[in-house]
Amino acid sequence: MCEHCTRRQFLGTGAVGGMVLAASHLAAQPNAPAPPPAADAKIRICAVIAGKPAGRSWGLSEAELAPILKALAEAEKSLGNVEIVAGQAANADEMARLLAKAGPAAPVLAISADIFGLSSVVPVIFKEGRPVAVFHLPVLGGHDWCLVKPWREEGHRITLFNTSDLGELPRAIALLSVVPRLRQSRVLISPPLKGTPESHSPEKVKARLGVELLPIADGRYDAVLGQVDPAAAEAEAKRWLDEAQRVVEPTREDVVKAARASLALERLIAENRANGLCVGTCMSWLPRGFPCLGFSRLNDRGIPAACDGDVDCVLTMLMLQYALGRPGFLGNAAGVDTARNAFHLAHCSAPQRMEGPAGPKAPYLLRRHAEVRGGAVTEVHYRVGQTVTFTKLVHLETLLVFTGKIIEVPEVPKGDERGCRTEIVAEVRDAEKLLEQWGGGALGASAKDYYASLHRVAYYGDQRRTIRHLGHLLGLRVAEEC
Repeated sequence: MCEHCTRRQFLGTGAVGGMVLAASHLAAQPNAPAPPPAADAKIRICAVIAGKPAGRSWGLSEAELAPILKALAEAEKSLGNVEIVAGQAANADEMARLLAKAGPAAPVLAISADIFGLSSVVPVIFKEGRPVAVFHLPVLGGHDWCLVKPWREEGHRITLFNTSDLGELPRAIALLSVVPRLRQSRVLISPPLKGTPESHSPEKVKARLGVELLPIADGRYDAVLGQVDPAAAEAEAKRWLDEAQRVVEPTREDVVKAARASLALERLIAENRANGLCVGTCMSWLPRGFPCLGFSRLNDRGIPAACDGDVDCVLTMLMLQYALGRPGFLGNAAGVDTARNAFHLAHCSAPQRMEGPAGPKAPYLLRRHAEVRGGAVTEVHYRVGQTVTFTKLVHLETLLVFTGKIIEVPEVPKGDERGCRTEIVAEVRDAEKLLEQWGGGALGASAKDYYASLHRVAYYGDQRRTIRHLGHLLGLRVAEEC
């Protein structure tokens, strides 16, 4: 942290400057967010101490600032692929110099340290169009935290962490890093594309989020599939067979073909240096090997992979992979049960590691695909009692969101070929309201489009605050459906 400034340039000599250097050698916080997938270069975050911390009325003292600086250094270390360029600014000129030092792509963490520290520097940040996360200690951090909402209503990308919990600092930094990470990202796509129409346009996606959509060249999947090492496919199939609780319908040959497809997808990702995958030709690929195991495997490794060509969902999965360090379960909204106050989500490409690549694996059965009655897919048994968040980006403008608690994970009986294999039933706050507000009023004409309306992505935990912060930083509206 602060490799580009001396202690004197940062906050002057004394206890605070010493704390900055000492903190950089401390161990990472155990509760810090999981790091997102590695990128080619470190993401720079500009951290500004806004104002003149002097311990006077309505401002931070050096002693109060010291643990904040320590938390910044620990966050930089725990997040791994982030470089924090830090400094103090009390006026427009000082802020402009710090922004230049951080570089043009660096979003800003503004730590309120004086009564009017934010209003002295934030307008300079807005002029450069940078997203801002404000960290404000209640009482001590000054008064102008209350300007954040009006600034946002003016169209600026700004969010607020108004808290005494310093554990929120690494969360703020992780969320800020989503913006430049998206600009570095490319997603492999195989048409036909589905979802809301704006997401079908590589130009609109690039302009809105910075993500590059890269089509898979005609015939490339077949070529890569033909180059998969048979021994590697056998080994991958053995792993799926050995780790399954039970193999219900698939033959070993079915699993080997699915494993071969899985390894082919992995190679496509590697050769294109891609951060995600969205395939609209799943059903035509099935006879050569079901890709569903491959989608599950990629998601477990931190590489969002979406089926049914749903670009809305893969973009949702990409931004939340960066924000949370964990995958989501993309599924069909199989129904709302008003009798049980419950929502059903089901699909055949469910990840196992819903708490991230280092987290535990959910148990699974190996099943055949119900719709075509062949191949090999997983039936993953997620944790009953787990709080989950359902979300989806639509029209590149709105994040839909609601929460629930898993009350049932059905095991589909052998011989029952109805619906997708992995299903969760989640109790929601108000099923009637969910029916009335489905789409959050944001779908428009796309509400009649089957895939634009149908899919949602489920995440372990109540992630509404994270989604709201992301919405503020990316300039997206957030609409609660229930």
